[in-house]
Amino acid sequence: MTGKRLADGGLNYPGIGFTEHGRAPEGYACFVSREYLGEGLALYRRVAHGILTWELQRRSGLRVRTESDVVIPGARVVSGFGVGHFRINAPCEVVWVRHPAPGDGPQSAGFGYGTLPGHPERGEEAFEVEIGADGRVFLKITAFSRHANWFYQAGGLLARAAQRHITSRYVGGARQLAAGES
Repeated sequence: MTGKRLADGGLNYPGIGFTEHGRAPEGYACFVSREYLGEGLALYRRVAHGILTWELQRRSGLRVRTESDVVIPGARVVSGFGVGHFRINAPCEVVWVRHPAPGDGPQSAGFGYGTLPGHPERGEEAFEVEIGADGRVFLKITAFSRHANWFYQAGGLLARAAQRHITSRYVGGARQLAAGES
């Protein structure tokens, strides 16, 4: 990528890439959500495409600005959530990507991104779609984080409630992708 970056600074947490293997670094809580979406390779591929083109974030209600129309390692994205002047921008950088494999065997596709300075948290979040040998398709979200500063730490319960809310929005967006909704 050339020119001015969408967000400044570097990744600001330990364990870069740990979400690819469902782990969290010491001192960070790990959150995993796994939701059934349906069955079949076509459904799996629709959801994978939506995840790897930022569509999952958009369908969850986030305002998405990114350096790349498709998810690639090193791409930066700023997701905005909130209303009007009460909008929080959350800059991240993609740290790993897994594309759908050829064929129809069990597999997963998705990506993980990590926080940059200015994000209310420090950590990583991953979005994957999985298909098993039985053809069942699941959305898996893995995250580990800590509050970035005292202000967000003071609102810890509110921040956890916000995480549960946005996760439910991601699940809703994945269900739309699975159903082939435009």
